Amino acid sequence: MSLVDKLKGMLGQNADKAKDAVEKGGDMIDEKTGGKYADKVDMAQEKANEFIDGERPGSGAA
Repeated sequence: MSLVDKLKGMLGQNADKAKDAVEKGGDMIDEKTGGKYADKVDMAQEKANEFIDGERPGSGAA
């Protein structure tokens, strides 16, 4: 099993925790940069959450 497969498995089992980490990480970046890149951080958070949602078992994503 590759590292990517292991990561996908962990995300599927802990999606809520992963989403919380994405949110906290984005908030920290916003705080450190004074919100200068808030739009880009929000976009990255959204894409990360979409990826996490796509890795949930039974979501239909492969």
